[in-house]
Amino acid sequence: MATYVGMLLPWLLVAVGGWLLLQLIRQNGRILLRLESIENRLPARSGPARPAVQGLPIGSPAPDFELPDLSGALHKLSEWRGRDILLLFFNPGCGFCTRMAADLAALPKDGRNGCAVPIVVTTGDPAVNRELVETYGIRCAVLQQKQMEMASQYRAQGTPMGYRIDAAGRIASELVVGAEPLLKLAAAAPEAGFTGHDSKHKHGEPDPSLARSRLNRSGLKAGETAPQFKLPRLDGGETALEDFRGDRVLLVFSDPDCGPCDELAPQLQELHLQRDDLRVLMISRRETDATRAKAEKLGLTFPIVMQKQWELSMKYGMFATPIGYLINEQGLLASDVAVGVGPILKLSEESVSPTSVESIHSNGRPVGVM
Repeated sequence: MATYVGMLLPWLLVAVGGWLLLQLIRQNGRILLRLESIENRLPARSGPARPAVQGLPIGSPAPDFELPDLSGALHKLSEWRGRDILLLFFNPGCGFCTRMAADLAALPKDGRNGCAVPIVVTTGDPAVNRELVETYGIRCAVLQQKQMEMASQYRAQGTPMGYRIDAAGRIASELVVGAEPLLKLAAAAPEAGFTGHDSKHKHGEPDPSLARSRLNRSGLKAGETAPQFKLPRLDGGETALEDFRGDRVLLVFSDPDCGPCDELAPQLQELHLQRDDLRVLMISRRETDATRAKAEKLGLTFPIVMQKQWELSMKYGMFATPIGYLINEQGLLASDVAVGVGPILKLSEESVSPTSVESIHSNGRPVGVM
């Protein structure tokens, strides 16, 4: 009898397990059918949902305010009545804001050629704002709110955001979000139904009025004099470009948070150790400690100097990393700007003779010949 029970027990367990599995499958089936039924009742979506930005209605009066500028003098919005205004909400701790700072500096502060008068309402530490304004040469009015008290009246819950306000003090555009739409809005009056989400001209090309308003972003050209600088060195003291006169210099702009820069740096170190005819000089930016930690990690021994934000990049005509220039013995650019790891390393392969910089273009401008 015991033997018979022992033989039956495994089959009994299999049967019970099979029954439990069947019940589980049935239960899951009912759940899937319910989910499918709910999904069929939901409205179809063509893409990911985007939160609507609800600003002030077009044509409504723009709320007036009285805010101090960075020197403490009070200003009201009504002071600019009679002129179109780009009212822009800004924060120096916002990366999107700092990336548009150079373009903001290029806008005419008094509103010319159809451009609106830019007025920046910023938050944050006044000292940090003053430093940013000085670094980028921002010339327009920069007013300080304590928190977001004025932005909330304009229903601007983030940065950068803003409106175009017409000469009568009325809201003339929807609430615009992002650097490119804001710059476009500054450059030309909004058309009916303008939403501020498209930075293209009506034929699909960049808006020419925006292009005219912006700084050089395409880099300097071969033959131009390399802009001079004197910057703090990572290992102490200061280094000037003039210190390298008589040598060929591979000048590289970098950033401790730039992945391609990390790929490039060890190869620059090899050039520094192996080439007697080429000096490597790196311009880093932002936090000195972050750059120092990266240099130590990668074993970099060539000279590295620090710009605060983009102030030297502005002079060299490109806000990006990594980029590089070859500078000849006379302090002239022997190359156009090189963007990316490969093109920068290719500059090191070019041979520039000291006499070649005396060659003349048909326009009479001296250039370096690579």
